[in-house]
Formats: sequence, structure tokens, C-alpha cells
Amino acid sequence: MKIFSKTDIGLLRDENQDCVWSASLSDGACAAVLCDGMGGEAHGGLASRIAVDVISKRILGTFSEMMNRNSVRNLLITAVSAANSAVVDAARREPEGAVMGTTCVAAIVSGGRAYIVNVGDSRGYHLFTSDDSECIQQVTKDHSHVRDLIDRGEITEEQAKLHPDRNKITRAIGAEEMVTPDYFELDLAGGDMLLLCSDGLSSYGDDMDILDICFEYSTEEICDKLVDYANGNGGHDNISVALIAV
Repeated sequence: MKIFSKTDIGLLRDENQDCVWSASLSDGACAAVLCDGMGGEAHGGLASRIAVDVISKRILGTFSEMMNRNSVRNLLITAVSAANSAVVDAARREPEGAVMGTTCVAAIVSGGRAYIVNVGDSRGYHLFTSDDSECIQQVTKDHSHVRDLIDRGEITEEQAKLHPDRNKITRAIGAEEMVTPDYFELDLAGGDMLLLCSDGLSSYGDDMDILDICFEYSTEEICDKLVDYANGNGGHDNISVALIAV
């Protein structure tokens, strides 16, 4: 199992408010946390750093390959809850009215199984082969205004890509006193990949292009190539990616 990650400011932003962490936990387990901050005057960057720090420390201090599925689930959900409290507390120390929050997608992969949580519109993708075809499947579901519109049948997936509110999220770490992440599990076979990314990649690229890059290049090159791809499409936002290859 291999794990890689990268974050980049992009071409148009003055600050990188994304934060990403990845680590090997043992020979058979690894983890990654990726957050995309929101808020002016460096508040978004602070929120994402706090969330990554809290969640990564919880994983490093608690995870064991002997844990059962329910224990891993509880670890990830309580880690997100702790990160939410830490960001809320940090916001209280800022001037009144300061906006501070962050998306989050985090994963632990152990024993051929992926455990994933997400808040906001940072995504997790499963990349795999089926009947000799290369496939990409979004595992997480965006907590966003356009996702709600799509679910209600008011706009299409294609219209969402150009919608003026496409960057408006409906759930974030730090936005409320409590937050509930979505939770997912999936089995990973040999040759599968789990990709985590911020919307600096997913909102300004195409899933099929992401699929092509992930299968065209070596695992060591993929994160760099995905960042290059997003910047080649304008680099409108900060870009962060983490890749776990089984």
C-alpha cells in the first residue's frame, strides 16, 4: 500500500487555505485528512490547519489494526466532532463576525477496507478496474447548494458546474456548535485507488480526465499530475489531493 499527497495554492489565490496530511500507520494501514478552509483574513487557512491537526492526532493516537469496524467508524466521527469544537473555539477568539470554517474528507484504509468521513464538498473517489475497464466512482456526497438542486431535479450535473452558487456549501466544520459527518465504507482490491481532493480539482475538472490521469501515470506521479491538470484548467482555487494505492 502506498500513500501520497500534495497541496498547491493554484494560480489566482493569494493564500492556500487548504491543508492535507497523509501517513502510513503500519505495513497494512494508512490514513489521510484533507480540509479546504473558508473565511477571510487567513481564517480559512487557520480552520483547515486546526481540523487537520486535531483529526490526524486522533488517528495517530488511537488507531490500531486490531480495531473492529465500529471502532474505526467511531474514531473518525469523534475526531471530526473534536475538530469542530476546536474550530468553533478558535472562532470565538477572533473579532466578532469573523467567518471560520472548513470542509473535510478523511480516510483510514486498513485490511483492504476504506473508512471515510466527509463534511462539505471535498470528495473521496474510488478508482478501480471492472471487466478490463477503468472506472471512477464518487464515494462521498457533496454538502452543497447545487447538490441539493440536483437531488430535487431542478438542475442537471452539467448545469451545476457553471451554477453561480456552485461553491456554496451547506455543511462545514466550525459553522455550527455540532456537525455530523457522512460516513462510508468500501472494500478495496489490489490495484484499486482511493483519491481525496478539494474542489480546486473537482470543480474545475472532469471526472473522466481525473480517471485517465490516475491510470496513465505511476502512483508516485499522480498527485503532481492532478495538480498540474487543475492549474492547466485555470488554477482558480487552491488544489489538494491525497492518493492511497492498494
